[in-house]
Amino acid sequence: MKKRLGILLIALLLVAGIAGGIYRWRTSGFHWAEFVSDIRNMDRWWLSLSLALMFSAYVIRAARWMVMLRPVSPTARFWDVLSATCIGFTAVVFFGRAGEAVRPYLIAAKSETAFSSQIAAWLVERILDLLMIVIVFAVALTQVAHSSIQPSPKMDATLHTAGYLGAFLGVVMVLFLVGLERFKGNVQKRLLSALEFLPNRVRMKIELYLAEFEKGMESLRSTTSVLLMLGLSVLDWTAIAASFVYLARAYPATADLSVSDVVILLGFVAFGSVLQLPGIGGGMQIVAALVLTEFYGLTLEAASGFALLLWVISFVIIVPFGVVLAFHEGIKWRSLKDLRSTSTAEI
Repeated sequence: MKKRLGILLIALLLVAGIAGGIYRWRTSGFHWAEFVSDIRNMDRWWLSLSLALMFSAYVIRAARWMVMLRPVSPTARFWDVLSATCIGFTAVVFFGRAGEAVRPYLIAAKSETAFSSQIAAWLVERILDLLMIVIVFAVALTQVAHSSIQPSPKMDATLHTAGYLGAFLGVVMVLFLVGLERFKGNVQKRLLSALEFLPNRVRMKIELYLAEFEKGMESLRSTTSVLLMLGLSVLDWTAIAASFVYLARAYPATADLSVSDVVILLGFVAFGSVLQLPGIGGGMQIVAALVLTEFYGLTLEAASGFALLLWVISFVIIVPFGVVLAFHEGIKWRSLKDLRSTSTAEI
């Protein structure tokens, strides 16, 4: 009963927030005709290229996961990983970031490996993506002088803060990767020794999970695998960046933005995408709209339309494939919600 009341309260808050946003748009003179016109007049050729590149990014992500999976499951099939990738990202759209557990769970089931080993692979993937975001930011900040951003004290402060934050995250991610690579040694022993106060049954279960988690780190102990994962990460984010550039070319209000402008936008949007609300996205749309209005002077209507398209191109395009694949494999979305909570309990 309490759970249902909590869900009802969250739903009411979301409805109130959406209604409030629509009311503010109307009272602030939001021009829906301009919003619809920009989307309707998009260049279909550039849009097609953007879609193709974003689809290729999902394929590259599956290939990168295969590199991490090979040491623990040499017979794993690429199609199984790609299918789980499509279904997993569809779960993120439906359930928000809580749906992240679906992908490693499905890959573990298909490859007959422990779930904790694939959580380790997912963690490595997140770190690699954050490193790529930091690199994108670094490249973008070197191009500010060649962008359309009008310099001002406020703008300079914002970009410098973003640069320092990116550098800090980059150092943290590198240190974390080094720590994971050395997980097999003293780190794991010290962690287990710190848990000696627990009952033997619980401690043995934790030790088993840690051992399986360690197996998921095997790819980090091979120089060839690490270089391959880094190369695929660069290729993945190059495809994403190119997709953003072509989408900007397709959209009338952003057609004049330079590559440097779009890369700067990508850097901010990548951080905003961390916040993903079930079914409606979230952070990336807000960040994209703010950057386009504040940095480049677009109208609210034009910025909102492009922000919506970014979310659709980045996340929603995979939903039809994820739904079809889940149906083909006999997976029900209700069971995926249960799977999500079950997998969390198994870690």
